Amino acid sequence: MKLLKIVLAVSLFCSAGISQAEVRALDSVAIIVNDGVILKSEINELINVVKSNAKNGTSALPSDRVLTTQVSERLITNLLKKQMAERISMRIGDPQLDDTINNIAKEQNFTLSQLKTQLENEGLSYSNYRESIRDDILLGQVERISVRRRVNITEQEINNLVTILNEHGENNTEFQLGHILISHNGDESAEGLASARIRADKVIGLLNKGDDFKNIAITSSSGPKALEGGDWGFMNINEMPTLFTDAVKGKNTGDIIGPFKSGNGYHIIKILDMKGQQKVDVDEVNAKHILIKPSIILSDTRVKEMLEGFIEDIKSGKSTIEELAKAHSADPGSAIKGGELGWNDPSIYVPAFINALDNLEIDEISPPFQSSHGWHIVKLIGKRKTDATDKFIKNRAYQMLFSRKFAEESDAWTKELRNTAYIEILD
Repeated sequence: MKLLKIVLAVSLFCSAGISQAEVRALDSVAIIVNDGVILKSEINELINVVKSNAKNGTSALPSDRVLTTQVSERLITNLLKKQMAERISMRIGDPQLDDTINNIAKEQNFTLSQLKTQLENEGLSYSNYRESIRDDILLGQVERISVRRRVNITEQEINNLVTILNEHGENNTEFQLGHILISHNGDESAEGLASARIRADKVIGLLNKGDDFKNIAITSSSGPKALEGGDWGFMNINEMPTLFTDAVKGKNTGDIIGPFKSGNGYHIIKILDMKGQQKVDVDEVNAKHILIKPSIILSDTRVKEMLEGFIEDIKSGKSTIEELAKAHSADPGSAIKGGELGWNDPSIYVPAFINALDNLEIDEISPPFQSSHGWHIVKLIGKRKTDATDKFIKNRAYQMLFSRKFAEESDAWTKELRNTAYIEILD
């Protein structure tokens, strides 16, 4: 898998033979967004990435004019999210960034050194790659924080969905959905709605003739996944937006559904694929840990030395991890329990903590390691496999409801950001 599939802000100034006049022309302001700007070079960079990603696919890309429109929309939305992050003083520190990059390398079966080599082979600089990942994390985090507080899930909703899952768990199908939104662009007059419907009907006509769905989505959609060809990935019927739920019931792979109307315009869905959800065992771990956070008077080096001293005390029998956690750990929830975290799916932890647990045997203590929370030592207490218990099903029900409501509220939040922003397209 080429790493270019991660959208990178690759500098074009490294290209040989570009004159100063061409650089100035390339870097002229294209769009003003509140007190920020989007440069022509940024638009061209993202267009080049989209084109590069499409080389290995079967879909033909639309014209540069259409790509410019779609890319501009994406960059405007991203800049608005960055401006929101600045207003709430949100930033992504190096430890969190390093954890994420190490995890990306692991998922690609690369060491960090191999990842850097792969980037070089693709003509990308590691420093630019790091900053693009930092931006990705920031955008996701500010959206989660802003949208999460708008999502309200009641206990009754969870219990109702648990009942449905228990009754129909054996036929818990997942749908890979393609989505196209034909927007009325804020014109909800009879004429505006009629114009949007005409455009939606034309899209349906092209799809029914066999035109490529992803190409049309990139060309025509105003939906959040337009640059991904409208692909929302696999979702259970209880995870997808309410608007889609009734539309996909009883449908099969390849079916095209719509257009149907919402407050944003007309929607068209294609079921790209379907699969039955299989029951799997849940791997859980129990661990005890001590967390120490660096401060102005406690450097990283000193923290690491403290934790190394704790390990020596535990191994010599001078003290126990429980006693040290109660006395020193900066994690109040586990410190009161002697550092014990309880049985959990390890995926709930940050990448550095997951990696540390992966390398431990039962009753073994890790060397000190750093995560986005601070410095840790962790002792693995036990591992087990469990079936999908009532607790797991309830958590699954909550996640399904949260995914559905988050997607709906995310669209509304993004629309509000756009509606309250000053946006001027200069070219």
